[in-house]
Amino acid sequence: MFIRHENFREYRTYYPVVFTLLVVTIAIHIIANLPIIGPYVYGIGIGHNGSIAAGDYWRLITPMFLHGGIMHLLFNMFSLFLFGPELERIAGRTRFLTIYFLSGIAGTLASYVLEDANYMHLGASGAIYGIFGAFAALVYYTRNALPQLKQIILPIILIGIVMTFIMPNINITAHFGGLITGFILGFYYFHPSRLSKWKKTKPRTALRR
Repeated sequence: MFIRHENFREYRTYYPVVFTLLVVTIAIHIIANLPIIGPYVYGIGIGHNGSIAAGDYWRLITPMFLHGGIMHLLFNMFSLFLFGPELERIAGRTRFLTIYFLSGIAGTLASYVLEDANYMHLGASGAIYGIFGAFAALVYYTRNALPQLKQIILPIILIGIVMTFIMPNINITAHFGGLITGFILGFYYFHPSRLSKWKKTKPRTALRR
C-alpha cells in the first residue's frame, strides 16, 4: 500500500496534489537558502506568534513551506512522498488538500494559542501528522476489513509521538494539533457511507495504481 512502484511520470499523473506540494516545498526551501533573498523569505514566512497577533495572518500557512535544514525537509517530504499518494487516492484531491492544509493551519494555531508571543516555528510537520491522523480514522473504520493497515499505521503514529517528545527543537503543539485535526477530518470523510458513494462516482482513471 505504501510502497511506491510508479515511475516519475506515473507518480506525477496519478498523484498531482502530492507531486505539486513536493515540488513547491522543495523549491521554496532552495530559494530560502539562497544568498540575499533567503533571509527575507524566512523573515516574512516563519511562524512567529507576535507577528501573527500583529496581523501577519499569512504566517498561519507559510511556515508549512519552510524548513530548518535539509534533514528537516527530507523527513517531511519523504513522509509526504510515501504516505500522501494513498490518502490522495482514497480521499480525492480536494479532500486531501483540505486535510493537509487544515491540519497544518491547526498546528500553527495550536502553537499560537499555547505558546508565548516570542515563539517561532516552521515546517510541514503539522500537515504531515494530519495525514497520519486521517489514516488513523481510516484504521478505525476498516479495522476488521483491512487489519494490515492497522499494523502499518499505528506503529508509525506511535513512533512519531515518541520522536516528538525525545527529539530536540520539536514543535509538540503543531504535531498534536495536526494529528488531531487530521483524525477529525478523516473521521468525517471516511465514514463507510461516504466511501461507498465515492466509489460509485469516481472515474476509473482515478483508481489507477
